Amino acid sequence: QFLSLSRQACFHAFLLAQCRCSLSERTDHYYIDSRKLPVCDNLRIHQHKVFEGVAARGKGSTGWFYGLKLHLVINQHGELARLLVTPANVADNNHQVLGHLLEGLQGKCYGDRGYLSSLVEELLEKGLHLVARIRKNMKNTLLTLKDKLNLLKRGGIEAVNDILMSVCDIDHTRHRNPLNALVHILSGLTAYTFLDHKNKRFNPARTLA
Repeated sequence: QFLSLSRQACFHAFLLAQCRCSLSERTDHYYIDSRKLPVCDNLRIHQHKVFEGVAARGKGSTGWFYGLKLHLVINQHGELARLLVTPANVADNNHQVLGHLLEGLQGKCYGDRGYLSSLVEELLEKGLHLVARIRKNMKNTLLTLKDKLNLLKRGGIEAVNDILMSVCDIDHTRHRNPLNALVHILSGLTAYTFLDHKNKRFNPARTLA
């Protein structure tokens, strides 16, 4: 009965998560990354029907999986600034994804090579500099010392992902309804915004402004 009622709260859970993100401090220093959210074991992909038409196959740093992808933008204090859940086959540098995640932000945002796209120049005109290491087949660009050091600090967002997975437990592969899965993910993200110890995991004192 609880699971059936939780589906009705999906929209409210989404509004609450977005509201909590909007309350985070707007600094000029952000980090962007994505995290895979498998919905089943790889051995059961062809038998899995619950997320048919919702999830998709994607590839992460640890290999192929079937499920969703969580896109996050955090500030230098480890607070969630933006969030988005997409199918796993949506690229990190998708224009609609970047447009939603980075809209209205000012300053600099640090990410990996997967976020390089033709949208970088458009974002720069709006006041946001998306900083990432270039690919091997791209022309070399000069980065300031601060940008290079802050790129090394990009692993701090992995600490946030670790808290979301281990403490807030948003990684769950046994859902029986997509709406229940979405409520579960949004609830975990909202719970993270209330944690008092999150800034201890992501130390802003070691991050250059």
